[in-house]
Amino acid sequence: MLAGLDIIFLTLSTAEFIIGMLGNAFIGLVNCSEWVKNRKISLADFILICLAISRIAQLLVSLFESFMMGLSPLFFSNYKLAKSITLLWRITHHLATWFSTCLSIFYLLKIAQFSHSLFLWLRWRMNRVVLAILVFSLFFLLFDFLMLETFNDLFSNVDAMDESNLTLYINESKTFYVKTLILLSFSYFIPIILSLTSLLLLFLSLVKHIRNLQLNSMGSRDSSTQAHKKAVKMVMSFLFLFTVHFFSIQLSNWMFFLFWNKKITKFIMLAVYVFPSSHSLILILGNSKLRQTALKVLWHLKSSLKREKPNSSLPIDFPESFQ
Repeated sequence: MLAGLDIIFLTLSTAEFIIGMLGNAFIGLVNCSEWVKNRKISLADFILICLAISRIAQLLVSLFESFMMGLSPLFFSNYKLAKSITLLWRITHHLATWFSTCLSIFYLLKIAQFSHSLFLWLRWRMNRVVLAILVFSLFFLLFDFLMLETFNDLFSNVDAMDESNLTLYINESKTFYVKTLILLSFSYFIPIILSLTSLLLLFLSLVKHIRNLQLNSMGSRDSSTQAHKKAVKMVMSFLFLFTVHFFSIQLSNWMFFLFWNKKITKFIMLAVYVFPSSHSLILILGNSKLRQTALKVLWHLKSSLKREKPNSSLPIDFPESFQ
């Protein structure tokens, strides 16, 4: 029998999973259909497709882990299963994080206006810059694998230890676990630094652009200003959600280390879903093509509901272009 808290935990995990899957599947399908129809794809759409696929995989792994923790408290005692899930989660999380970082860098190179020769050189080679960043991120993924593999090997030796040496070995393993958590945390700092740098440069470019408009006695609501503001909002939302995601992961790891079988550890893990679920909705709202497609889908749903219930008294208002 599942306890009441376990049922709540699984229900919330499933709800966040469904929201994230709908958002990321929508992003992937819309951009893939545009790719097939036009037989070409922009760099931004390609990053969004890769990001959506990695997020879908991340959500699937997280949901499986949540159900294993809720249904089987001794899930992590199965070495092979726990090792496989940990590695899969690390891969999907790594890819999703770095694709989001590439999207922030894309906004910077595409929208910001600087005359520095280095910035112009990077802008002219935008595709190569994004590819180089992804290749560079693979070194961090390899480092994560080596650290996790070393810790997993220590964990697998617990069953082979005799009782006299077991206490000492467990204490040494705990010390190594703490060191592993600290080292693995450093791999998050590079995406944070890159995204924070993109945000600051976008903000400086926006301030510089508005100042130039004011000097020329022009309004501050031109298309470039709006593009700057939208990019700043997108990168800022990514940084905020990623920060919440980062601290929730670190907190859940430490809670698992200190109180591995406590209910509170499971509920802290719910915050892990916030990043892949919420960020996909922000991407849809911030992208005109995705937002308009979403409104069209909702309008068609509204029309179908009206045909089924002609006397419905709950109208939904949409922009005139979709009616």
